[in-house]
Amino acid sequence: MKLVECVPNFSEGRDRVVIDAIAAAAGSVQGVDVLDVDPGADTNRTVLTFVGAPDAVVEAAFRVFAKARELIDMRQHKGEHPRHGAVDVCPFVPVNGVSMEECAELARRLGARVGSELRIPVYLYEHAATRPERRNLATLRAGEYEALPRKLGTTKWAPDFGPNVFNEAVARTGVGTIGAREFLVAYNINLNTRDKRFALDIAFDIREKGRSVRAGNIVPDYFRGEIVRYEVGAGRLPCGQCAHVAGDVEALQGHYGEAHDFDWLAFQKVWEQPVDALEGAAVKRPGLFKACKATGWTIEDYGCAQITMNLTDTKVTPVHEVLEACRRIAAERGLVVTGSEVVGLIPFESLYAAGQFYLRRFGGPTGLPWRDVLEVAVRSMGLDDVAEFDIDKKVIGLPEEPAKCLMSLTARGFCDEVSRESPAPGGGSVSALGGALGASLASMVANLSVGKVGYEAVSAELDGLSVRAQRLKDKLVRAVDLDTEAFNGVLVALRMPKGNDDEKARRTAAIQEGYKGASRVPLESARCCLEAAEIARALMGKGIPSSITDLAVGVLMATAGVEGSVYNVRTNLPSIHDAAFREEMSRELSQLVARAKALRVEVEEFLQARF
Repeated sequence: MKLVECVPNFSEGRDRVVIDAIAAAAGSVQGVDVLDVDPGADTNRTVLTFVGAPDAVVEAAFRVFAKARELIDMRQHKGEHPRHGAVDVCPFVPVNGVSMEECAELARRLGARVGSELRIPVYLYEHAATRPERRNLATLRAGEYEALPRKLGTTKWAPDFGPNVFNEAVARTGVGTIGAREFLVAYNINLNTRDKRFALDIAFDIREKGRSVRAGNIVPDYFRGEIVRYEVGAGRLPCGQCAHVAGDVEALQGHYGEAHDFDWLAFQKVWEQPVDALEGAAVKRPGLFKACKATGWTIEDYGCAQITMNLTDTKVTPVHEVLEACRRIAAERGLVVTGSEVVGLIPFESLYAAGQFYLRRFGGPTGLPWRDVLEVAVRSMGLDDVAEFDIDKKVIGLPEEPAKCLMSLTARGFCDEVSRESPAPGGGSVSALGGALGASLASMVANLSVGKVGYEAVSAELDGLSVRAQRLKDKLVRAVDLDTEAFNGVLVALRMPKGNDDEKARRTAAIQEGYKGASRVPLESARCCLEAAEIARALMGKGIPSSITDLAVGVLMATAGVEGSVYNVRTNLPSIHDAAFREEMSRELSQLVARAKALRVEVEEFLQARF
């Protein structure tokens, strides 16, 4: 299924009636799910997040623009956050089955409609930008709303869509910036001060663009020092990253390349500092993190200054690494980081990686249930310092946990459900559950051993096995329900019409695909069960000796899951006409069963020797 995220930021964060009306406009489109509405009173800005199929998301975004045009008057707007429009920025983000270019096309479609139907000037940015200099949002928003009267009407600032004029209507709406980008995490770090100078100073240290180099009175507060400047005439061109002083531009560029593997000339272009006009210009140094845009402000509602940032690629710059750097810099300057805040949503993998980082740092096992890991991240990062952080609402991409599923039942309820007169859940679901329990036991034993005295040499290996076991457990837990659903394709196909030859042919083909699909689900369960058994076996002799029987039970449960899942595949094979498919399946099934039986023999021999 194609899925796109859209994150309009609109210029109202105080009037709940207006905020709810704009969010409702997005939610009124069938197939669109509003995931988050995050208003900020001091910023006077709301971040709205919704997802859906591409066409539905474009329609929802258009309705957001229309409702904001009706309810927001930019002539009255004041707030801490940079802005130049009622719907200030509206990016499309690929989530599933959609390319970045497709999202850029969605941005162009929306921009054309907003410009022509609503008569709002629109700029395209990031991957949808019509020219390189317009990719950067900060460039487009330079001067903010107040600069629009002098920008609009010029060739340089002609919008991509809509009127190139600052008239009465545009004075009310401002301009919109629509684009396509990767998933962005809006992240704020809280300081124990209200003075935004301290937050701004740390922001300059961490942002990719960096800052001016200072000297003199820079301890503890760097911003109190004097800015270091180039003295080209005197042959003094200091390096921004070390104490080296070059005699001319060519020598300075060579030094940067050799000593720092850094393209200084390209960096000068970022700062718009021509190398032929450096006399008296500030020496700049790059920040600590790539894909990081940051500044500082004070939020009176929270009673603190914040380092506020957009992390445009958390694979390049993980959230927890930025937080730890800010904690270190703040401590050097006599400040305390009291916590942090996610505005909008954060990807599951980003927060999960943070949780693992903090678990690993204090020597704990990381192979815990994913929700436990996320809760460690929330506590360690102080994500609920100034506002509630609800994992189920603030994290996108959580492992699937359907509300009404077999695994949401109590253990007694599940047994009762299996025992009823209905054919499902049956042996396939029970086999998957057996494998999940085997994986759980393997993870338990590994976690009991990690970090313990005497296990230092193998703790990293045990932790890796535990993480693998947890992931298998989660897959098999989901397979308990998937197995029950696996035969649905066959049932749907059996209900297809068969009134003529064409209908019969389509029905037969659908039935065959249904049986193949019903075979693939338990086959995957068998593979996962076998891997869980292998992990439990690998832990024997490495984990704590008192838990050897737990591992043995884990192997028994998981290998029973292998054979039970294999039975479910084999029962479907006679109904499949594709001989090559049957042969390939049969070959793998035999290998799975043979290995499962061999594992049980190994475990029995291991236990007999120990007993």
